[in-house]
Amino acid sequence: MPQPNFIDKLNAALPTAAREALDVLILAAGTRSLALYAVGGCVRDLLLKRPTLDLDLTLEGDAPALARAVAGGLADVRCTVHPAFGTATLKGTGFRIDVASARAESYERPGALPAVRPGPLRDDLFRRDFTANAIAIALSSDLTGGLIDPFHGEADLEAGLLRALHEASFRDDATRILRGARYEARLGFRFEPQTLRWLKRDVRYLEAISGRRLRDELLRVLREPQPERILLRLHGLGALTVLHPSLSFDERRASAFARLRELRDEPPATACLALLAWELTPPEAAALAGRLSLTRREAEAVRAAPDAQALLPALSADVPPSRVVELLSPLPPPAVWALAATAEGPPADRALHYLRRWRYLKPALDGHALVALGAPPGPRLGEVLRRLKAAKLDGEVRTRRDEERLARAILSGTEAVKATPSRSS
Repeated sequence: MPQPNFIDKLNAALPTAAREALDVLILAAGTRSLALYAVGGCVRDLLLKRPTLDLDLTLEGDAPALARAVAGGLADVRCTVHPAFGTATLKGTGFRIDVASARAESYERPGALPAVRPGPLRDDLFRRDFTANAIAIALSSDLTGGLIDPFHGEADLEAGLLRALHEASFRDDATRILRGARYEARLGFRFEPQTLRWLKRDVRYLEAISGRRLRDELLRVLREPQPERILLRLHGLGALTVLHPSLSFDERRASAFARLRELRDEPPATACLALLAWELTPPEAAALAGRLSLTRREAEAVRAAPDAQALLPALSADVPPSRVVELLSPLPPPAVWALAATAEGPPADRALHYLRRWRYLKPALDGHALVALGAPPGPRLGEVLRRLKAAKLDGEVRTRRDEERLARAILSGTEAVKATPSRSS
């Protein structure tokens, strides 16, 4: 029975611009008698009938040279070459194609970046994380259009299994533990039993992974549709405590993640990081930020999580909006979103009011208007503006004329409050 032509299936799954770029690459490789293959996640997703967004290609030859050669003939396509890794990226409207020279890898020590050398396709597939990602489609070779599956990944796809290619897989690169947990949740798969035993045995090798690589993998987890499912799994596997001894995740925290998605359709990763650090102490939060080599904004959100949690008693009291703003404004917004997702009752409501309205509220009068009313330039001007904002938040003033009367009273030293401040709900 003739083998189905998987190039046709791949083309049918691609947008027009990506399909045209792929056709040019296949033609160029064939003209040069080079074997080109689609590999990895795009092949897996094609076999699973899932959307194929990005293409990973492997060439038994000089991939950067091939990419540069074809880029000039493709309209609105940008080529970026990474010579140290033997890879190149073609980016166009709505698509990305990564082209890499086929290579074999070896690891000098656990967690180290691999030493790379040119190799045949089989070696290139063997270096991958799971058999489900070690399948290729021949695009220009004697096997053009056929599936190349030396490690029986298609059978594991049909069985819904994540199988490591060799016993040292997680020791060589422990980030595969985090990726595997993502695949479990995204694809509805499960670890093959022997693979799971190797994973649990070698989970401690996450300690050998650099902070930057852990950060990148963790952010990929947080960008998944339901990251809480993955975090619960990683907690159960003991992976989170390897990242930091005080890091944990339970159903209550999972509910907060789901709540955050209700509040914001696409929660920022910084808010998710703050949620992850919610029950840490300030020193623990600072240590976690350092271990993960977080960016400044990410680290600020993580370090602010304990401070936000400490405000819950004050936010539970009967306080006016101006006091809520005073309490929350020193915090970065991602930490306040974490508070809103975690808290209940008045603290949650007040945090949401702050995020959605109160922090943006400004008096009608600005500094120029106050100077026109006789306010002297300098620190006193800022004090009056802050007082006007508090009065507006609390309902003491409602119109520009109200603000002018209050400003004159403040400046003359005869400030009088004519209305009872409204209370936040």
